[in-house]
Amino acid sequence: MVRITIGTVVMIFFAVALLSLSGHPVAPQGPNVAMAANAQWQYCVDNGGLPLKRLPAYGTNDPNPLILSGSQVFCQFTAADTSRIHILVDTLYSTKPTLAALAYYAQEQPGTCQGNPASCYCTQLGGSDQFGGTGLAGGGWVSLDSIDHSLEACIFPDMSSIDSWGLFYYSAGIVRGTDLSKILRYPNPYAKGKKR
Repeated sequence: MVRITIGTVVMIFFAVALLSLSGHPVAPQGPNVAMAANAQWQYCVDNGGLPLKRLPAYGTNDPNPLILSGSQVFCQFTAADTSRIHILVDTLYSTKPTLAALAYYAQEQPGTCQGNPASCYCTQLGGSDQFGGTGLAGGGWVSLDSIDHSLEACIFPDMSSIDSWGLFYYSAGIVRGTDLSKILRYPNPYAKGKKR
């Protein structure tokens, strides 16, 4: 059952008012949605994305996961076929190379492994989306305002991040959400020399 509070209605009213006054797209407002108008988040919106504040959580396979300290803002892109891809707004906006952008562009073929293929692929690329090891407790970046309540985000040693399933599908040439190669600010270094 979905509960709508007066605060939620007021936030939606102000979001619609802002949209009509500015003439620019504005991300919907809510308790777990990024609300600041900085350049990174605006870049996400200007390119058809939705900035969402996500919280790290351990034990997402249990009814009461443990919400950990901190938060990150991911840009969520949704295609007409409802497929989605999420990327950290810092990674999307960076004009310098990041390991997440390079992993996306490279489209390396996955190796063989057991279990979740997207998580395994993330590990093969040098990242991790594991919370608390490889046990069955689960974990991810949660947002109550998103259809993808728990996100498996592949985080690399330089702290850049992109969702594991988006990376995995793109390695096979399948675009989910949007083709990030057209909107990442760091250009594809493999574009001329690599056959796809």
